[in-house]
Amino acid sequence: MRAFVTGGAGFIGSHIVDELVRRNYDVVVYDNLSTGFQKHLRSGPAQNRARLIVGDILDYDKLVRSMKDVDVVFHLAANADVRGGKANTRIDLKQNVIGAHNVLEALRLNHVPELVFTSSATVYGEPDVFPTPETYAPLQTSLYGASKLAAEAMIQAYSEYFGIRSYMFRFVSWTGERYSHGVVYDFVKKLKANPSELEILGDGNQRKSYLYVQDGVEGIFLALQNIREPKNVLNLGHKDFMNVKRLASLVVEEMELKDVKFRFTGGERGWVGDSPFVHLDISKIGSVGFKPRITIEEGVRRTTRYLLENEWLLESRPVGLTG
Repeated sequence: MRAFVTGGAGFIGSHIVDELVRRNYDVVVYDNLSTGFQKHLRSGPAQNRARLIVGDILDYDKLVRSMKDVDVVFHLAANADVRGGKANTRIDLKQNVIGAHNVLEALRLNHVPELVFTSSATVYGEPDVFPTPETYAPLQTSLYGASKLAAEAMIQAYSEYFGIRSYMFRFVSWTGERYSHGVVYDFVKKLKANPSELEILGDGNQRKSYLYVQDGVEGIFLALQNIREPKNVLNLGHKDFMNVKRLASLVVEEMELKDVKFRFTGGERGWVGDSPFVHLDISKIGSVGFKPRITIEEGVRRTTRYLLENEWLLESRPVGLTG
C-alpha cells in the first residue's frame, strides 16, 4: 500500500506518517515546509523510510504528478492560523478551499480510491449543544471554520461523483511531541521572554477540549479500519475539557516558575471567531473502540516539557494568536 500525505512534515502529519510506516505503507510526504520541519521526519519510524517532496498544494501540476500510483491520501496541508483570516481574508480561501479542491482533482485524475481529511471543531462556530454532535447545524463565526466546512462539502460531492471513500475528522486542539503552534506554544514562548507575567487572551475562562497526539492518531486508524461508509464525518476529541487559566497554571508549574502574574485582555473570547466552549461528542468514533488514554493535564505537561527540551521549535516562529 502507498500513502500520500500533504502536510506530512507538520506536527500531526509527521505522527501520521510514522504510523503509516509502522503499518508498512510506502509513504510520500508532500509539504512546502512553511510550518513543517524535515526534522520531524528524521526523529521516528519515518526516518529513511518516507520520501519527501517539497511542494505546495497550490502548485496544481506538481501535485497531480506527485500523487501518481497511491492508494490513499491524507490531506493535512492547510492554513493553521485560526485567527489570521481577519487580517488576510484570502488565506483560508486559498490554502483551505482552493488547496482542497486541487487535492481532490489530483485524486480524481490519479484514480485514488480513499481520502482522509483533517477538518476542525471550528466548523461548529459557537454551538449551543454540548457535547456537540456531528449532526449539529452550525452558523459560522470564522473564515477558518467556514473554509474547513466548505472543504468538507467539496469532499462529499467528489465522493458522490467519483466513488472516493472519504473520512472527515473534526479535531479539537491537539497536544504532544512536535507541537509547533497553539496555546501551549504561545504560553511557553511568552514566559521565556517574561517569566514574571503572562498575557492571556480573553478572560481565561474559555473551556476547551484537548487531545494528545498519539490518542488522536490511534482514533484515526481505528476509524479507517472499522468504519467503511462511502462518506464519514467524525468528531475526534476528548471526553474532558479544561479552562485556559488552568492550562496556563500547568505550563507555569512545568516551567518551575513562581509568582507569575496573569494579565487578561478581557472578554469571554480570545479573539473574534474564538469559541468560548469547545467540547465534542465522541460517541460515534467511540463506538469502534476509541477512548483517549492520556488526560488533558498530562498532555499539556508533556507538551510543555517537549518544547523546553526542543528550543529550536520555539525559535522557529513568533508567538501565535491563540494565547
